[in-house]
Amino acid sequence: MSFNKALNDEEVFSEMRKMVAFIKQEALEKAREIKVKADEEFNIEKAKLVRQEAINIDAAFQRKVKQADVQRRIAQSNNINKSRMTLLLTRQQMLDDLFAESRTQLLTVTKDPARYEKFLSDSILQSFFRLLETEVTIQYRMADKALIDKLLPGVKARYEEATQQTVDVQFLGDHLPADGAGGVIVAGNGGRTKCNNTPEARLAILEEDMLPLVRDMLFGQSPNRRFFN
Repeated sequence: MSFNKALNDEEVFSEMRKMVAFIKQEALEKAREIKVKADEEFNIEKAKLVRQEAINIDAAFQRKVKQADVQRRIAQSNNINKSRMTLLLTRQQMLDDLFAESRTQLLTVTKDPARYEKFLSDSILQSFFRLLETEVTIQYRMADKALIDKLLPGVKARYEEATQQTVDVQFLGDHLPADGAGGVIVAGNGGRTKCNNTPEARLAILEEDMLPLVRDMLFGQSPNRRFFN
């Protein structure tokens, strides 16, 4: 029969030191594991944050690029519109100057007696044909009174011969402007129907009718125009 020998104090302390060392070693290894795991998780989280921040920065950059592009397009469109408006205004000014010069040239018609006499005779006759009234009134410049008195009998005769219809002519006391280009305004149907045969009125009609052609002659045809007839 055998019995375990009791440990003395030195042996007890030795065993305790071994246990402490073992526990300490276990604790150190556990701590290292925790640290490694913590480092891994930190690195993973940091990578996520870095990646997300990179995505945010890229998205912000793309927004700024788009905003800059929009601003550029707006500025470009504004500049184009401004240039177009300037061009249109310049073209319109050229057309206005051209027609203003034409209106000035109208005054030269009255300075050629033979030419103006024919114009006035034809204007009165054309007005009669347009109205086809038996009673008309004529409005004219005071300076043309003598010339109209001279022309009217012949004009009436030509009209009555062509239409087999007489026409009674009355003169209005309200005369055309003395500084105008002349011509006549003939009215029928109690003044409700008028034929304005002054050079200014004819030029206004010509301006409207000829404006597209004059514009093409001066500036060329628009590349955006699809139809020309």
